[in-house]
Amino acid sequence: MTDALPTLKEADALRADIYRLLATLLRQPPDTELLDWLAELAIEQDGSRLAECWQALAFAANGTNTEGLQRAHFRHLVGVIQGEVVPYASWYRNGELMEAALVALRQDLKMLGFERSEHTRDPEDHLAALCEVMAMLIDAESAEQRYFFDQHLAPWAASCFADLGQVDTAFYAALGQLGGAFMESEQARLRVDAGHTPVRILEP
Repeated sequence: MTDALPTLKEADALRADIYRLLATLLRQPPDTELLDWLAELAIEQDGSRLAECWQALAFAANGTNTEGLQRAHFRHLVGVIQGEVVPYASWYRNGELMEAALVALRQDLKMLGFERSEHTRDPEDHLAALCEVMAMLIDAESAEQRYFFDQHLAPWAASCFADLGQVDTAFYAALGQLGGAFMESEQARLRVDAGHTPVRILEP
């Protein structure tokens, strides 16, 4: 008889799901099913900023449609050359795309065993991609969560979400505010959970 496989704690499973949701909404506009799901969210109001942001996103989802969000997503996050918000680490950290932040990220991704998907044209330092990596690290119960967050999200993600929180589309402004609140929550959680120096990714 073999032992049952370990399961993620409920809180960690929720964290991973939130990272995946943020990644999905940053990468592409929501389809009707996801938009309806968001509009019907029942939020427990505990007085926290996160709860307020979830409620704002649900309210915004209830007051919009997929066609309008397709146009808004392109304008805010893609653009003909670039959107109103440029969701790349190298842009926020180095002032240009494809710069030092991307090089450092690629080195760490290689050591973690992650490879770029053949189906995406975005560089690996897109905020959606980093959220996807965090979700996978949480799913794997990896000790590298805090190091990856500190190195590749903490220095800039909150600023990017704050910029998104200022756009003129209620849904994407709410998404930006939620993302910023979640980054703050993650920073506090990972500091408490670690209780020691971050595990560094070293060359073998």
